Amino acid sequence: MRQRNNGRLLAMFIPAIAVFMAFFLLPLARLAVTSALGPAGVKIYLAAIITPRYLESLVYTILLSVGVTILTLIISGIAGVFLTRNDFRGKRLLVSLLTFPLAFPGVVVGFMIILLVGRQGLIGDITQWVSGEKLVLAYSMTGLFLGYLYFSIPRTITTLMASAEKMDRNLEEAARSLGASPWRVVKDVLIPALLPGLISAGAICFATSMGAFGTAFTLATNIDVFPIVIYTEFTLMANISMAAALSIVLGLITWIALSVARAAAGDTIAAAG
Repeated sequence: MRQRNNGRLLAMFIPAIAVFMAFFLLPLARLAVTSALGPAGVKIYLAAIITPRYLESLVYTILLSVGVTILTLIISGIAGVFLTRNDFRGKRLLVSLLTFPLAFPGVVVGFMIILLVGRQGLIGDITQWVSGEKLVLAYSMTGLFLGYLYFSIPRTITTLMASAEKMDRNLEEAARSLGASPWRVVKDVLIPALLPGLISAGAICFATSMGAFGTAFTLATNIDVFPIVIYTEFTLMANISMAAALSIVLGLITWIALSVARAAAGDTIAAAG
């Protein structure tokens, strides 16, 4: 009987093991082998992190992702708490609209930023009409930041709304009754209560921003963020070993960020898309 149960258990795990190997282990192993087969061998990883162009791109990408993550958590945290605690006409429609950009691929998000702050964008037309000079932000780091922010908020706001629903509002009332100012209530009660959700949402946001390609490909004409550098090395330079090494470096950074967040917030980190 025990052998039969063990056999059923093994049969249930075989599909999961096959998928894990086919979509994770084998591609990762192939990347590692491809990177090591280049002229530099395993030293290519050292070149990937000390070569000025790659290092500068990596630093820019990390700083961009951190900045997007911080602002996204601020906006999503405020909006999430407000939406959780207030009922009003059109609330469901507003939540649907806030999460609707999840359906947009990165290229569409980039195109929308171009229509907003590009050379022919709405903001440019308004600023030209007001001041005589057209404001163009789409093809700079600012435009890329706006694009990342646009697709990051929908990915975090639902997580923070779920965290806000679990909060005990009696703790806030107790703090106010003891004379705490609104800022102290936010600092000492609200933020600690939301902290697991903030860490979880922040990890998702950071990992997604680090690996975002479609929006960067559409907007970053003069900015080499790390995914674009990998794409350039693979397609234009035909430097396949370096592209593989850079891919592993990018994967390790996002994996470390997710692991640290999981350790800090518990098993609440969802896989980043």
